[in-house]
Amino acid sequence: MLSTISAAAGRLLISEPFMMDPNFKRSVIILTEYSADGAMGFILNHQGEYMLGDVLPDVSYSEMPVYDGGPVAQNTLHFIHRAPEKIEGGIEIASGIYWGGDFEQVKKLVSNYQLDATEIKFFAGYSGWTAQQLDNEILADSWIVSDHLAPETPFSNEEQNLWKDVIKGLGQRYAHIANFPEDPALN
Repeated sequence: MLSTISAAAGRLLISEPFMMDPNFKRSVIILTEYSADGAMGFILNHQGEYMLGDVLPDVSYSEMPVYDGGPVAQNTLHFIHRAPEKIEGGIEIASGIYWGGDFEQVKKLVSNYQLDATEIKFFAGYSGWTAQQLDNEILADSWIVSDHLAPETPFSNEEQNLWKDVIKGLGQRYAHIANFPEDPALN
């Protein structure tokens, strides 16, 4: 068993190195919900093809990327942030990291250049699991769960290196995994 930590809101899911599902290949997901009914989270390191201005044309600051949060409901927009003093109504999912909040307030703050990509991250769609589905995938070694979540990790603009960096942050037991090739046939 790769993972020794159980899933919970505010923890990271790290895909196993040879996961071939294109939705989750080399993914780092922050879990926003986890209960007996299922789980939900957002992929932190798969930048989408759209910028915020493409999906919200009424927002003047359009240079923020929108990430592919996952394969579910890709026509919905979600966000996490670390600006509770600016955005009301967010749910704290980890120390200093919040999910959601007053969306009209967010649009005004972004338009007025009072929020930037180091404080907020937007997602089209989400990653979701039904009851016991995620637990079964963890038992099958599809995911490693981490509770090592620095407040800056979800807002990193180093998407290409985030998976490797998070794996290395798990310690010596996992460090060798970070160097596995994406295609096992190349090994």
